[in-house]
Amino acid sequence: MSGSDTIDNPERRNFLGKITTVAGVTGAAAACWPFVNSMNPSSDVLAKATTEVDLSNIPPGGEHSVAWQGKPVFVVHRTPEQIKNAESSNGSIDPEADSKRVLKPEWLVVVGICTHLGCVPNRDPEGGWLCPCHGSMYDASGRVIRGPAPKNLEVPTYSFVSDNKILIGKA
Repeated sequence: MSGSDTIDNPERRNFLGKITTVAGVTGAAAACWPFVNSMNPSSDVLAKATTEVDLSNIPPGGEHSVAWQGKPVFVVHRTPEQIKNAESSNGSIDPEADSKRVLKPEWLVVVGICTHLGCVPNRDPEGGWLCPCHGSMYDASGRVIRGPAPKNLEVPTYSFVSDNKILIGKA
């Protein structure tokens, strides 16, 4: 086999072209990996992705606030009277049935941030909330009944882990 046979061999040229392509793609992928990996959430963010709440310490009519993803979440153990009022309330600016806002009627879970400008509403004597910033009112289901807030309090994704515990956020 002479030197010119090696140079003119198309099989060898194709093989070397394929090897060069594979090496180039592998190098590009290795160079891009740190950038792609930097877009993954950090461990402290993942730790705040879910919040578990013990419901056994919340009496009927009581409320417990927890932090989830840096936001306050109100967990309310509603009384039968509050449930009845929430189911019959029709004066909402953003109408939504109470049954679509709760998994179990006695437990309401809402993000405690006013949908107008992001203030934290205070609990009012009737079982709803009043925003101290601009006067928006929410009923016992977290639906806005007086503006300027345009939307109801957000219901986060949550699930019942047991009869006495909920998990807020996606697991």
